[in-house]
Amino acid sequence: MKKIILLAAALLCAAASFAQSEYNYQRRSLFEQLPIRGNDIVFLGNSITDYGEWQELFNNRHIKNRGISGDRSGWMLDRLDPIIEGHPKKLFLMIGTNDLAAGISPGEVARNIEKILDRFQEESPWTKIYVQSIFPVNGVDTKAKPRNHWKKGAEIIETNKLIEALCEGRKNVLYIDVYSALADEKGMLDKRYTNDGLHLMGEGYLVWKGVIEKYVK
Repeated sequence: MKKIILLAAALLCAAASFAQSEYNYQRRSLFEQLPIRGNDIVFLGNSITDYGEWQELFNNRHIKNRGISGDRSGWMLDRLDPIIEGHPKKLFLMIGTNDLAAGISPGEVARNIEKILDRFQEESPWTKIYVQSIFPVNGVDTKAKPRNHWKKGAEIIETNKLIEALCEGRKNVLYIDVYSALADEKGMLDKRYTNDGLHLMGEGYLVWKGVIEKYVK
């Protein structure tokens, strides 16, 4: 009986992984058909970016959402071409929390982000890049369904330090600390802004908007 339960759990995990891969492919295939232009502002990231209604938040039709739920920094490297080839005016990047939840080290996340920056600076050097910090998580004050994520609070802080350091001195690249605006006094994602310890409620998106608004304009 125990073996059957373990097998069933493994099949469920495999099914979930496959479903996520389908979604990733579906979104990527759509983005490949939607052009990026030189006056566009691209938001690139995982589910937290994916779920944001950026055009409406900023009332700006030139904003393009290129977030994919479940995305990781290594996977993102493979879908940059349609964005880079469009030479967007600005890029807002936020990635890494899914990497850490999957056991990928802070150092590898930073290296992948460095590769993303290198590609843009080599092939679209006039694109202004805003690298946003990975957000805090909270497994105490919420239902905290994404358990692998909320256990990575210390690694998120470490990764953000590495990301900030690699942005220093780069032309047209700026690190933006959104983490601090979303964190409570304990350094966790404020429960006012989330219902699962990872993703943002509407008020959380407004806080995020307030931090980056001056850079979007």
